[in-house]
Amino acid sequence: MPADPAQFFRRHYNVADADLEAYLAAALSRGGDYADLYFEHQANSSLSLEEGLVKNAGQGISLGVGVRVLSGERTGYAYTDDLSRDRILRAAHVAAHIASGPAQAQIAGLAGAALPRNLYPVALAPTDAEISAKLALVRRAERAAQAHDPRIVQIRVGYADELRHILIASSDGRCSADRQPMARLTVFCLARENGLTEKGIAGGGGRVELEFFDQENTPESLGEQAAREAVQQLAARPCPAGEMEVVLGPGWPGILLHEAIGHGLEADFNRKGTSAFTGLIGRRVASERCTVVDNGTLPGRRGSLNLDDEGAPTQCTTLIENGILKGYLQDHLSARLTRAASTGNGRRQSYAHMPMPRMTNTYMLAGDDDPQDIIRSVKRGLYAVNFGGGQVDITNGKFVFSASESYLIEDGQITAPVRGATLIGNGPDVLTRVSRVGNDLRLDQGIGTCGKDGQSVPVGVGIPTLKIDRLTVGGTQS
Repeated sequence: MPADPAQFFRRHYNVADADLEAYLAAALSRGGDYADLYFEHQANSSLSLEEGLVKNAGQGISLGVGVRVLSGERTGYAYTDDLSRDRILRAAHVAAHIASGPAQAQIAGLAGAALPRNLYPVALAPTDAEISAKLALVRRAERAAQAHDPRIVQIRVGYADELRHILIASSDGRCSADRQPMARLTVFCLARENGLTEKGIAGGGGRVELEFFDQENTPESLGEQAAREAVQQLAARPCPAGEMEVVLGPGWPGILLHEAIGHGLEADFNRKGTSAFTGLIGRRVASERCTVVDNGTLPGRRGSLNLDDEGAPTQCTTLIENGILKGYLQDHLSARLTRAASTGNGRRQSYAHMPMPRMTNTYMLAGDDDPQDIIRSVKRGLYAVNFGGGQVDITNGKFVFSASESYLIEDGQITAPVRGATLIGNGPDVLTRVSRVGNDLRLDQGIGTCGKDGQSVPVGVGIPTLKIDRLTVGGTQS
């Protein structure tokens, strides 16, 4: 990791501290409370295989800088993909015009800040690995899926990676940088029998080296997982509909927590009064068994960052503790306007986007219950272990999620797989109905991508096994 924050951009693009200070001065030339610069250089590559053939392979580089000016609640933002001095100054003046105001912050001398830690000490970034090594991973996954069952009729395997260099300089004197690797392997399978077709999906990755796929989330395990899910669904019966007990399996089902709860705890929604959780800090919003955190400091995880996209160190933020709402996820703007501390959750898709409060790795802490005891406690219910898509209205917490893999629980035993199950409810209300929390916390395998206001960022999710005493299940028969 470079000791000098500006080393990468200074070496490759001749960006000096004097230049950064000149750009910040231009950004504040028409007034404003604060200004910052976000430089980004991203290299990426991708590879996809279908029917044994390489369908797509590509690599690319994107480069640019975004300039932001804050004046009260007004934000001016402009960006350019040309790092010449004239173009950056032009972008700074555009942002200044948008956010012009009476105040004019003084620019502090820039001081480089060392990283608080290195959560992804990757020596050889996946982007620099040989294409033959990436192709070998993809083919291994395909062979494993093919070998699982002759009813597998179609297999698609995708691999993607990136290496992002960022530099952030702000008018309050902070200057910080990071080098952020990422890799992901995804397998999609179709199984067919007697005219019925079902699908299965599996994937994994993180901020890791390519060798990660020989240790965790191997191509073989991902190929078999996707094929198993597809084949298993061929024997699924229609899901019964109605209100019933629901058990969520550990790991990826935490996407329900992320969508139905996590977005409602982002500070911008609460600052604007549009979240179901607005004004509820210090009040009970969940069962006393529920403690929910957002943790951007987990080594190698897809949602982890040394620094957020405003240069603040990420941290582990307790959102709900024993059922009590403790706080929100803050970026610089929301924290300043609400006089709160930033939680290191200012994130953006790229230099062409403004930062906003976003989740990193959001999960519920483990409880004390044995997962098997949780299953045995259910007379008639649904066991949901994998999820597909869903929709959430953060203003009231209402959600609809489709379970891509789920089973009936009958007399305390997991029995038949079912298809067509959807979970319908209200996020805050559902948390109050959590009666048992397993001791088996698991995070997802490293495939999560979160969308908000047209921006996508990588995230992680997770839960232990959870029992929800009452939840509406949509199905195909009652």
